[in-house]
Amino acid sequence: MKETIKLLWAPWRMKYIRGKKVKECVFCQKLNENRDETNYILFRKKNCFVILNVFPYNNGHLMVIPNKHLAEMEEMEKEILNELMSTVKESVGLLKKAFKPEGFNIGINMGKIAGAGIEEHFHIHIIPRWQGDTNFMPAIAQTKVISESLNETYNKLKEVYLLGIKRK
Repeated sequence: MKETIKLLWAPWRMKYIRGKKVKECVFCQKLNENRDETNYILFRKKNCFVILNVFPYNNGHLMVIPNKHLAEMEEMEKEILNELMSTVKESVGLLKKAFKPEGFNIGINMGKIAGAGIEEHFHIHIIPRWQGDTNFMPAIAQTKVISESLNETYNKLKEVYLLGIKRK
């Protein structure tokens, strides 16, 4: 029986494939650049920042990342940990207003064996979830369908965030 090859066209990935590979920590690099919109940094705080995951599991997949380059949770001062968690809470509220998800996966993967893609810099994932947001694509094609561009997602979240700041 001849097996048919299935293709999924994703031309935007070519920028990543052909792009210059960075040797330094990608989170530190983005934090130190003054290009928040290009880097999808939604907002910065004293000890952490919030950024869109450019390889999201779902629309609105955010990460909360300490400004300080630390791999392990136990290396962090209490002030950093407190700000990380309050920022996770704030980010969940932001996602609720912008996208009205029905649930969330919030997770930390520490170490390569635990699934950390960037293990040298601690970060917390916030993934909005909806009924029916899973389908056959990941199971049979190892492909996740994201229905909105990162730019559109960034702009929605940034607008909701800025509106919240103005109301305070």
